[in-house]
Amino acid sequence: MHPAPSIILFTTLSGLGYGLAAMLGLALLDPGAIATKIAHVLALALIAGGLLSSTLHLGNPQRAWRALSQWRTSWLSREGVLAIVTFAPLACNALASLWSGRYIPLAGFTGAVLCAATVYCTAMIYASLRSVQAWNTQLTPLCYMLFSLSGGLILASLFDTLGAGALEFLPVLAIIAIIAAWMVKFAWWRRMRTEQPLSSAESATGLGFIGKVRLFERPHVNGNYLTNEMGFKVARKHAAKLRWIAVGLGGVIPAVLLALLAVAGGGGGWPSIAGAGMAAISFFAGVLVERWLFFAEARHAVMNYYGG
Repeated sequence: MHPAPSIILFTTLSGLGYGLAAMLGLALLDPGAIATKIAHVLALALIAGGLLSSTLHLGNPQRAWRALSQWRTSWLSREGVLAIVTFAPLACNALASLWSGRYIPLAGFTGAVLCAATVYCTAMIYASLRSVQAWNTQLTPLCYMLFSLSGGLILASLFDTLGAGALEFLPVLAIIAIIAAWMVKFAWWRRMRTEQPLSSAESATGLGFIGKVRLFERPHVNGNYLTNEMGFKVARKHAAKLRWIAVGLGGVIPAVLLALLAVAGGGGGWPSIAGAGMAAISFFAGVLVERWLFFAEARHAVMNYYGG
């Protein structure tokens, strides 16, 4: 599949934003601290930025609102509806922190639950597609939710450090979430490499009863939408290198920096702030690479007609 930059940014930014918003909704940070107020603004900005970037992939972005009408049957529509609904409790909680330095427990908890539901719906847009076998597994939403949780905990650790907090358990929880996320991702990659294709040239053409089907001539001489969007290929050697880059940036480096932060005990010193900030930046870069591979390595069943 063609890895569109707008969709990669959408899933990455919104995942981090919802993860941070969920941590704020659970009242893990001091609502009166200036750093926490900045965290609220950043969470909403990440979510809004991710949602806006997703419209860049549409042929007619001005018609994006029409996708909201099919929430009964479409995961894309459900994700859009939930994204809008989730803004209400998140905004209420953010305003309470900004103006009065307090949390609204009901709004915070509701927002955290809706954040998790929205990320799940985003993942199910891909996991529900039987035509892309690599995506069609419950490991896909589990990966999305764990990466969102990891990003939220990393950012919460950063803002706790900026606010001179001393919540040593936040970096520890972030490390646990990072390890869990990459363990599930390795299982996802293993499944993709070892699974037997459900669709083949024989099943696609209906000629399997004759014997082995091979392509005599492509359906189109020139490229078209299907070959451009569904026929993207990445070399196996390059994919392997990018996997290790993703794991290093999104897993190893943040985990090491967070471990040092936990040992140091936070406290708001510049070394702690720098370490937490580098962990957040590295994780973001690693997830960008992971998300690029998520699309680039996926194989659409329609390519059976093109000898894919």
